[in-house]
Amino acid sequence: MNLEFEVKNDKLIVHMIGELDHHSAEEVRNKIDDRLERDNIKKLIMDFSHVSFMDSSGIGVVIGRYKKLSLKNGTVCIAKVIDSVNRVFQLSGMFKIIKVYDSVEQAIDNI
Repeated sequence: MNLEFEVKNDKLIVHMIGELDHHSAEEVRNKIDDRLERDNIKKLIMDFSHVSFMDSSGIGVVIGRYKKLSLKNGTVCIAKVIDSVNRVFQLSGMFKIIKVYDSVEQAIDNI
């Protein structure tokens, strides 16, 4: 999994490319946490437009970032989820606590 980071209006946008599964979850978690702490950012947008596959480990990555930022009165949202990954999110019930947006731009405007 490749990660590309972008900071816009005090928000960290993580563009994820590849599969978010048990093989990549720990690396993704560490890289995102490192960037959040280094830049002292409390608003995270996770761009799922190029995530081709996700399993429960990916849910763990998102929930973990949500919990971490909630303790700092921060926000996490996800953007541009493809259908197969969207199904994993729906089955997990995550959309009850984490907002999803159709585009990164929409997420930037709303969090």
